[in-house]
Amino acid sequence: MLKLNQSEEFGPVFIQEPDDVIFSLDSDEKKVVMHCEARGNPPPTYSWYINGTEVDADADYRFSFIDGNLIITNASEITDYGKYQCKADNSFGTVLSREGFLQFAYLGAFSTKTRGGVSVREGQGVVLMCTPPPHSPEIIYSWVFNEFPSFVAEDSRRFISQDTGNLYISKVQPSDVGSYICLVKNTVTNARVLSPPTPLTLKTDGVMGEYEPKIEVHFPTSVLAARGVTVRLECFALGNPVPTITWRKINGNIPKKARLRKSQAILEIPNIQLEDSGTYECKAENPRGGTAFKGHLQVYTLPQWVRMINDTQMDSGEKLQWECKAMGRPRPTYRWLRNGLPLTSQGRMEILNGELTIQRVQQTDSGMYQCVAENKYGAVYSNAELKILASAPVFIPNPIRVIATLGKDVSLECKPRASPKPRITWKRGDRRIQPSKRIMLLRNNTLRIVNSSRADEGSYVCRAENQLGSAEMTAILWVKEAMRVELSPIRVEVTVGESVVLSCKASHDTSLDVAFQWFFNQKPINFQEDGGHFEYIQTQSSTVDLMIRSILLRHAGKYGCRAQTSADTVFAEAELLVRGPPGPPGVVIVEEITDTTATLSWTRGLDNHSPISTYNLQARSPFSLGWQTVKTDPDPVTGDMESAMAVELNPWVEYEFRVVASNAIGTGDPSAPSRGVRTKEAVPSVAPTNVSGGNGRRHELVISWEPVSEEFQNGEGFGYIVAFRANGTRGWKEKMVTSADSTTYKYRDETFPPLTPFEVKVGVYNNKGDGPFSKVVVIHSAEGEPREPPSDVKAYSISSSEIRVIWKPPNPGPGKPRGYEVSYWKDMEQEESGTKQRTQKNETSMVLTGLESNSVYHVTVKGFNSIGQGPHLVVFSQQALRQLF
Repeated sequence: MLKLNQSEEFGPVFIQEPDDVIFSLDSDEKKVVMHCEARGNPPPTYSWYINGTEVDADADYRFSFIDGNLIITNASEITDYGKYQCKADNSFGTVLSREGFLQFAYLGAFSTKTRGGVSVREGQGVVLMCTPPPHSPEIIYSWVFNEFPSFVAEDSRRFISQDTGNLYISKVQPSDVGSYICLVKNTVTNARVLSPPTPLTLKTDGVMGEYEPKIEVHFPTSVLAARGVTVRLECFALGNPVPTITWRKINGNIPKKARLRKSQAILEIPNIQLEDSGTYECKAENPRGGTAFKGHLQVYTLPQWVRMINDTQMDSGEKLQWECKAMGRPRPTYRWLRNGLPLTSQGRMEILNGELTIQRVQQTDSGMYQCVAENKYGAVYSNAELKILASAPVFIPNPIRVIATLGKDVSLECKPRASPKPRITWKRGDRRIQPSKRIMLLRNNTLRIVNSSRADEGSYVCRAENQLGSAEMTAILWVKEAMRVELSPIRVEVTVGESVVLSCKASHDTSLDVAFQWFFNQKPINFQEDGGHFEYIQTQSSTVDLMIRSILLRHAGKYGCRAQTSADTVFAEAELLVRGPPGPPGVVIVEEITDTTATLSWTRGLDNHSPISTYNLQARSPFSLGWQTVKTDPDPVTGDMESAMAVELNPWVEYEFRVVASNAIGTGDPSAPSRGVRTKEAVPSVAPTNVSGGNGRRHELVISWEPVSEEFQNGEGFGYIVAFRANGTRGWKEKMVTSADSTTYKYRDETFPPLTPFEVKVGVYNNKGDGPFSKVVVIHSAEGEPREPPSDVKAYSISSSEIRVIWKPPNPGPGKPRGYEVSYWKDMEQEESGTKQRTQKNETSMVLTGLESNSVYHVTVKGFNSIGQGPHLVVFSQQALRQLF
């Protein structure tokens, strides 16, 4: 059997089949569309069936066709409800579609007839009937209490059945007295209607006593459900006190996916499967007693295909065997159709369930076949076309020319187009060929000649014949000398960057043309893509060269030259070895880590045909500028080693490591980095630098230093120890500075005078212990602000707007001024409002300008330095400035 070639003419194949449709009678469209589309060559025509009766669009104006679709105008439930099936046919046959079910969505109105009231005793149970109007499909029930939108809330005492719509109250209370209205909603159209009210009143002749439960709502004794849907089982009882509902599955467990709803009145099982089938029991209990109900849940499945039939073409006279198989529950039955009509076992045809057998197929058996698997819940269709071929033998091409290689085997094929299969005979000249050890007729009618020689040259005729006719084909055979191919050099070694030429020379029959092709590792070389390195050079008609320039490591491998004539194909191969720097070593593993060392291991990479001489170990940390070579033990690390120790690392630093291999040609690419590892903690080994100080306020010793980089802190808990002592004393005072970023420490003691010299050193520590101190330096305590005022302050006018002020420095001592500040203000003004001027340096005079004539000024002079200002003892008053003319 052969698969049907779909590019040729073929029978109808459905693209779209009718779906189930729910049409709302309230729709503005007023049209129902049932879809059907099939492809075929020639294009198919369509017809439709409603409940088995063919639609006559000419006789009923409400029906029309657009392509394969059926349009129903002014559809009504009375005439149009039911099953719809589409038929598509062309000259090759007919197929029937699956059946689509058309139903209508509507919701009628409740009867307007007044409903009688219901009167019960307090504590008694009651059922209020909904009696819904005509509707399709399902509706949802709810109840309004007294007036819209006050709805009855469902709880353990009240329940609304979604099967009947009735409202059940297991034990009536005074709060239940009122008016009840049943509200129903269509699930498709969302239309809603309200029933007339039902009044509920209480009798006055007493209260109902306690009584045992009575189950008023329950699921059917036999429930059928399709696999995959959600099943809801209802169970509710009247009783006083209010009964409790419980569920169980007889001979099994309730599925874990099940959920209890509405105070356990509903058992909900989603996505129901075959294993969920079984008997379920609900039990209602109160202190007065209990009652139970059992019902069986059975899950069914629609038929699903396990094996389908496929388009087939056969020669007439062959045997057709088709099998289709479907799963379903109940187990599906099978029927067969040909061109839309039922098939039965008769004559050459035998049908056994899903198996169809036709002995000796004929042209009349051609057509569209359908296997239908169905149970009472649905049907599935598997379609296939059977083509029976019938033609006299034809040879294309004819004649054929075959060139063989001397001493090799040769095959002459005989493949006519014919149906039924033809009878084949071979002749050479006028004589029929008789098979021998050297000349064989194979099962596929190929004539095979073993160890061909010049004597085998000539014409061979294949004759094909069936009942429709006959044809002959001539095969002309030439036998030529075998071709030889020489590729040189066969093996060559080069270094990266060099070039090489491979030469391929063919020796062959001069009457035949030869074509060459170059291969690299069995793949053809694309000279357009790889032209930068490969060049194809034709030196002679039977010789070609391959030039490989600027060789890279990736060019190492097998190079093949294939020479081909119409008689022969010969392949030769050469090997190219490329020496280059080593490849990257394998994964680097940190075997052991200490505070200053890391033991590393790796696996060898490729040496690229030049032995590895040394390995270089490199490390990277947050404090390094990229990758840095580290010292090793041993040093150097030779090429035969796969392990070494990195030494002189810094403690408590995160490192990554990699390894680089070198050989006589160069240094290769590095390995991938190791995982990050941190060296162990150690006592700090680097002391602070640039310890200095001075200045500060009076009685302060200010000490500063450059902080130690995190790289050299060697562990957690890093800080500084500041040690100092006054010159000439023995004991050191030590102060801890816990911040690793600190750069200054101030010590205050009013007992030592200004500019007292101190010996100072700063050390380091961390959680592992104390590290080294810096070198001892001498730092003086602060001198403080000036202690004494300037002396011999004098002021005199030198013009009508200028005064010269002169003074002498205070006696030498701590707190000497770095400059002076002169304040002046007019008589009768406050000192705070005066003007202040400072000397540029340590001058002892200043000229005050821009003053008012004939005015008396007060003047003070203070010394100042970086610490602060000194005192002033005397305020001098100057005679009024004279008016100068």
